[in-house]
Amino acid sequence: MKNKDAISDKVFDIFKWTFLILFFVATLYPILNTLAVSFNDGLDSLKGGIHLIPRKFTLDNYSSVLSKESLRQGAFITVSRTVIGTISQLYVTALLAYVLSRKEFIFKTPVTLLFIFTMYLNPGLIPGYLWMKKLGFINTFWVYVIPGMLSAFNMLVIRTYMNGLPDSLSESAQIDGAGYFKIFYKIILPLCKPVLATVALFIAVGHWNSWFDAMLYNGFNERLTTLQYELMKLLSSVTNQGASVEDMKNSGGMVTPTSVRAATTIVTALPIVCLYPFLQKYFISGLTIGGVKE
Repeated sequence: MKNKDAISDKVFDIFKWTFLILFFVATLYPILNTLAVSFNDGLDSLKGGIHLIPRKFTLDNYSSVLSKESLRQGAFITVSRTVIGTISQLYVTALLAYVLSRKEFIFKTPVTLLFIFTMYLNPGLIPGYLWMKKLGFINTFWVYVIPGMLSAFNMLVIRTYMNGLPDSLSESAQIDGAGYFKIFYKIILPLCKPVLATVALFIAVGHWNSWFDAMLYNGFNERLTTLQYELMKLLSSVTNQGASVEDMKNSGGMVTPTSVRAATTIVTALPIVCLYPFLQKYFISGLTIGGVKE
């Protein structure tokens, strides 16, 4: 009986690792292929056959991308909105989650339900635009930050984590004369580093990849364009053959829209890819919130 169990375990391990390896290769190959195309000569890339290694190495694609004024301006706005938006949303969301996690707050249930309703009720595109216009956020940088300063989903995640903290920590601090704000800053926030890092990663990725709000609210303002919006316009221009020919003429025939698209994709994805390893340990522990019940 033990031999049968041992054989079944070995067979399961073989299937498991085979599936994981194939899944890893299928996930990693598009990234490595895009990286290879981004470092390959533009005209040579049109011939196809590039997989993991560039056939004719060049940096012209990245030079073309980084030389575009609109992309540099978009990168500045994207970095600014990512930093400011992540810090502000994380602070406001954590503060609200702390209030709703307090047992002595008698209105925590109706207030929590009120925020949950916002996850299912959407005013729509046109009413949302008119509301932003009435508030004076159109053609301003703050349309990227203030409307999304509070997330009901992230608030529920942080509140769930705070509910798992021992009440004795706050009670002992109150006996020593600490107020709610001091407890929040000195005790709760340091203990919530895993969930805060996880939520911060969610928020940062959302801000970094966002482009629709730039098109909707600041589409005609080049000073407030974002990197992802410029990438979207670049990807759209690939389908325009006239724009492709013009790009090839301006670059002397060494750069094509396909190669520039690959280089732009790497440039826009690289910061998040570099950030993830530093937050991985917090990300894993944050995802296990509520997985263990005592």
